[in-house]
Amino acid sequence: MPFPRHVSREEMKCPKLASPPKLMICHICSPFAFNCRVLGGKKKKKLRKCPASLDLGFGLVCKLLWSKIFINNEWQNSESGKTFPVFNPAVGEQICEVQEADKLDTDKAVRAARLAFSLGSVWRRMDASERGCLLNKLADLVERDRVLLATLESLNSGKPFLQAFYVDLQGVIKTLRYYAGWADKIHGTTIPVDGDYFTFTRHEPIGVCGQIIPWNFPLLMFAWKIAPALCCGNTVVIKPAEQTPLTALHMGALIKEVGFPPGVVNILPGFGPTTGAAIASHMEIDKVAFTGSTEVSIDKKQYNRILELIQSGIAEGARLECGGKGLGRKGFFIEPTVFSNVTDDMRIAKEEIFGPVQGILRFKTMEEVIERANNSDFGLVAAVFTNDLNKALTVSSAMQAGTVWGECGLREYSEVKTVTIKIPQKNS
Repeated sequence: MPFPRHVSREEMKCPKLASPPKLMICHICSPFAFNCRVLGGKKKKKLRKCPASLDLGFGLVCKLLWSKIFINNEWQNSESGKTFPVFNPAVGEQICEVQEADKLDTDKAVRAARLAFSLGSVWRRMDASERGCLLNKLADLVERDRVLLATLESLNSGKPFLQAFYVDLQGVIKTLRYYAGWADKIHGTTIPVDGDYFTFTRHEPIGVCGQIIPWNFPLLMFAWKIAPALCCGNTVVIKPAEQTPLTALHMGALIKEVGFPPGVVNILPGFGPTTGAAIASHMEIDKVAFTGSTEVSIDKKQYNRILELIQSGIAEGARLECGGKGLGRKGFFIEPTVFSNVTDDMRIAKEEIFGPVQGILRFKTMEEVIERANNSDFGLVAAVFTNDLNKALTVSSAMQAGTVWGECGLREYSEVKTVTIKIPQKNS
């Protein structure tokens, strides 16, 4: 099991290392100007000063460089001069301060993205195969920095390190490579129209894409958004969730290192009512992609909201089978909670709890359960648990829910143009 820090091959082979070593040189961090030192020890390895410190555990402290806004391949302070704190939700402690983007910064990022997308630009003239090469190189760098990115993801989102390392980062790498393979395989068709005409279709990039992503899978959502957009030749202005901006900002450094032209990807850490609203309403943005909910977050507010919904379930007559309380430890942990005797009109059946709460509802017929399941404001994912294959196929086909994967993402980030050319004579 890998530790969430970097150890040289020589250290890993050392038979004396029954516990994590006291002194570690971050061979992955060092190219990115991290300042690493060992707490309580005399030896230090200084690389460069940077503003925000991060405790990686095992006595190792790293100083984060990537806490600014990323526009036009440059790290910039916010126009307002504001910053906001970023927390580790598992323990409720502040990790660092990050520059806070707002409307002025959004305008600047959109101008950079629009310039990068202009006719004759380096990005617009780049071969599709080269776009694929850049995405593959980005995947290479993510693999190189996998331990560091998983550590940042774990600390900033509160999820277990092993899940971040083996699930999230693996998904990021596969997503980048998948869309890298598609880059030079997006093409149109010919259409046999009447008359002496040659007609064909082209799949062209849409333009500047505004993207807003949530906190539950910060880095994976980042890859799901930018990879198809870049694969198709678009430029991007992306806002990570204000709770979890750190891995997205690190990706900005990798995007620049890979060699994406300036302005192709711009990263704006900020809040929904300011940065998010500016992206969603900007007239120079050609497409907006949004994943998330307007009502949930991973902090004290969400912790209290989950407990309030649990109490509403009890008050409305559901039977609490287990859980129902906070764990009483440092951080925002809640016991796994199960309710039985839940009815469709209860809040715990209708509202998006986004916490460890499971409601059990009874039904009598297949028709009834399908109708009730579809009578919901939510439809991201549906699941059927049964040993009967016929029931599984019947219910799954009737559910009004689903997640779009694969090639469909390419259709979302390209538009079809039909071209008709007059020719002297047509031959079949």
